[in-house]
Amino acid sequence: MKKILRLNGSMKSCFMLFTLLFALDAKVFAQTIVSGTIVDDGRTLPGVGVQIKGSKIATVSGSDGKYTIRVTNGATDILVFSYIGYAPLEIPVNGKSLIDVNLKSQSADLNEVVVVGYGTQRKSDLTGAISVVKVADVQKRQATTVAESLQGLATGIKVRGGGQPGSEAQIQIRGLKNLSGSNPLYVIDGLITTANRDFNPADIESIQILKDASAAAIYGSRAANGVIIITTKKGVAGPMQVSFSAKNTVQTIPRYDLAGTEEFARINFMAYDNANLGHQQLNLNINTDWQDVAYQTGLVQDYNVNFSGGSKEGTYFVSAGYFKNKGAVISTGFDRYNFRVNTKSTKGIFTIGENLAISNAKNDEISGNPVIDVIRLLPTIPVYDAANPGGFGYGNENTARTFGTNPLAIASLEDRTNENLRIRGNLFSELQLLKSLKYRISLGYETSRDHYTYLRKEGSWTLNQPYDPAILNENRAESNTVIIENTLNFNQKFGKHGVSALLGQSYQKDRYAQISGTKRNILANSNGGYYDVLNQGNEAQTAGFRNQTNLISYFGRVEYNYDDKYLVNGVIRSDGVSRFGPDYKYGTFPSVSAAWRISKEGFFHSSWINDLKLRANYGTLGSSNIGPYDYIAIINTFSTVPFGPGQALQQGATQVKLANNDLKWEQVTQQNYGFDAAFLQNKLSVTAEYFISKTKDVLIEYPLLLSTGNDGGNPFVNGATLGNRGFELTATYQNNTKAFKYNATANLTTLKNKVISLGYNKNRTFVGNTVTEVGGAIGRWYVLQTDGLFQSDADVANYKNSAGIVIQPGAKPGDVRYKDNNGDGAITNLDKVIVGSPWAKYELGLNLGASYKGFSLTMDWFGSFGAKVFNGPRSVLDNFSDNSNYRHGVQPWTPENPNTDVPRAFFGSTTNARGDTDRWLENGSFVRLKYVGISYSLPQPLLTKIGFTNGQITLSGQNLITITKYKGLDPEFSNNSIFEKGYDFGAFPNLKSVSLGLQFSF
Repeated sequence: MKKILRLNGSMKSCFMLFTLLFALDAKVFAQTIVSGTIVDDGRTLPGVGVQIKGSKIATVSGSDGKYTIRVTNGATDILVFSYIGYAPLEIPVNGKSLIDVNLKSQSADLNEVVVVGYGTQRKSDLTGAISVVKVADVQKRQATTVAESLQGLATGIKVRGGGQPGSEAQIQIRGLKNLSGSNPLYVIDGLITTANRDFNPADIESIQILKDASAAAIYGSRAANGVIIITTKKGVAGPMQVSFSAKNTVQTIPRYDLAGTEEFARINFMAYDNANLGHQQLNLNINTDWQDVAYQTGLVQDYNVNFSGGSKEGTYFVSAGYFKNKGAVISTGFDRYNFRVNTKSTKGIFTIGENLAISNAKNDEISGNPVIDVIRLLPTIPVYDAANPGGFGYGNENTARTFGTNPLAIASLEDRTNENLRIRGNLFSELQLLKSLKYRISLGYETSRDHYTYLRKEGSWTLNQPYDPAILNENRAESNTVIIENTLNFNQKFGKHGVSALLGQSYQKDRYAQISGTKRNILANSNGGYYDVLNQGNEAQTAGFRNQTNLISYFGRVEYNYDDKYLVNGVIRSDGVSRFGPDYKYGTFPSVSAAWRISKEGFFHSSWINDLKLRANYGTLGSSNIGPYDYIAIINTFSTVPFGPGQALQQGATQVKLANNDLKWEQVTQQNYGFDAAFLQNKLSVTAEYFISKTKDVLIEYPLLLSTGNDGGNPFVNGATLGNRGFELTATYQNNTKAFKYNATANLTTLKNKVISLGYNKNRTFVGNTVTEVGGAIGRWYVLQTDGLFQSDADVANYKNSAGIVIQPGAKPGDVRYKDNNGDGAITNLDKVIVGSPWAKYELGLNLGASYKGFSLTMDWFGSFGAKVFNGPRSVLDNFSDNSNYRHGVQPWTPENPNTDVPRAFFGSTTNARGDTDRWLENGSFVRLKYVGISYSLPQPLLTKIGFTNGQITLSGQNLITITKYKGLDPEFSNNSIFEKGYDFGAFPNLKSVSLGLQFSF
């Protein structure tokens, strides 16, 4: 019995040991290994973060999209999958060991979160007009600024850029709302700033364009010209990921087809013969191609690297970039260095983070206008001439009397550089007071140090140029912006009811100061250069100023959602600005919008319509688009007055610019009506908008006679009322269900602007060859109309008005015949009529993409139709009245060659050379291949072997094909004149470019 008991005791011990081992073994087996493959509609996704929710355990998918992770509790653990550009996904393990995942691109998902003012919304819940631009479409293009890359990618925006290094594109959102042409407001990571040439587009994660008042009213007085919200990349939880990209681009500038020496001399002698003048003593042994002198092959190098990662408690993103552009014109270039750090940390209910960007940009600016210079100079002029100061050729009175500029000379004798160091960012903190209530404070700061230098060396670049000594000018400026914002966000659901509310306060202070100095007779050094410091030379001049503006704001927004069917959004903002007088500092800007999702209604049944939403809104925006002190009189303290017997000079002061203390806000009122729809299992999506806007109390500088005592510039007044209306349509179709994937997006924008009032009983204003009048568009062409050429003396004699008066009695055969529109028997300015508009009637964008296995193809087309533009360079080449070069193959009228539309060549002043005629107006419509690129993703076995998660090589081109009737260099030109937007007088053209790029990550 004792033996048995001893055995039972041993068995008990063994049982206990077995139980312990079983428990340990069970614990080990409870740590289930989960694996799977992560794809995007069949395409494997490497580098996707995989994390157990609520823990630090994480991994990333490999080059083949596969992942493996050990979970601690296979029954309750939840896996979180995250990847930049894709909607995050949470999947419970539920005891499974194999979990394959199909991530969805956010841009194609109705549940995509869209960044709006001071918050986010689901794309499906938007009630305003907001365009979401795919970041990949922006970043694939070779551009210096963000704005350049937006053309054709969104409706309602007009973008015009140029190929000059460091140039910044002009962008208008839904038309011209004032007469100053202000750019839209940029908001980057919540900071009110700019996205100019010192901002790196490679750092962007998302772009939203707020186009109407309901969307933009939360920004109040600064949003009248629209808002572009940019969010930069952030880190995601998981191991560190490293990405690198490099792109090298070759650029070429379009050229004129110009006459060589033989052809030029023949036409030039003809022009002198017709004027009964002796010929110039042209040097026929020289045949200079001035385009070869001024232009070169441009080169762009663009390198970017970033590091990102983190954990549940905190994430980080660090990037660095270098951009270098050797210009397609001699002595031009642009360099930029960028550095960014974005971090975010969370502990319980407390979150803190920052977004910091540092950039240094240096621009070697263009001198003169090489686009005009190359046609003004004659091919018979040598590049160098030792007889001229500086040693450059530019003609003389006997052999080549022209006032063209030698582009090599001015580029060599003038050095202009503009360098900018900018630091900007914000520090933010959030406190989750309740599950539905969050407080946020953001402290934003931006500072810029600008340094402009101009060195003018001794020498000349044009005929009869007065002597200037060596001159050095330096200009240094400093700007500082401080923004403090406090917001309180509430978000709660009550059954089918959803309520979101925002209350906020903002304060912004801007300070700007500038000093400059100039010295003449700068000393030359032994190396052939100059001592380019301001302690050299003499005749010192100094200048400087500083100013400050303040803006304080209070704002609120309420959103109501009932069952995803009925959506209402209300916004109000009050701004107080220091730019106006005491009685007009504050402006209030409300808006309201609503949407009805019909597809959610019980009565709606459709197998092919997946989503249908109607939207409408109404709201106001404001603008204080004047200088810091324009409401205050300008006092000149330099005046002196002699007094007394000795006529001693006494210091005085006088008001030189009249002031308007009653300046007040410009106010933009907007209406928008639209719908969003999705068809065919969400493969086809369509968005349409119709908008009406009206800007009243437009701030303009009103011209006054000097006899009023106003000699310090025209004072600002609230004088004009402008209107815009238009239609926008975007349609996207994508099919990603098979190995061959493709997508297409087409967008259409129509726009009509109208002057409703110019104020002060003024009905029209003239600028150059344009007229802006009540009831019409801004800057329509107002010129004489041509009516062919006179073919004989009889034609001249028979061209009479109804009273029998010969209209152009001094004309000769081969001269231009003009229409006598008022019938008075003479050609005068009274015969001018409106003959067209510089504004396009509609613009189109077409974006195509396709991929198969490792290859992908992308094409972006852009078209603009209906604009009439002024070809300024052709008005130089074809007028024959002075000594400029001519178009190759031009056929002036002669008795032997009457079948031409080009008048006779005549050196001197004739009506043929008038610049205010429709002879120089052309159809400005065009279609352009903005971008085409083919990419190849390296195969996974190769990537695995070299340790990369992905790699891609891309060959692309920009502006390679342009279809147009315009005879200038580029129908897509831009200028800074509001009233002469269609005037091309040597605008720098867009460049043709070919790029080779490489991108990889690990």
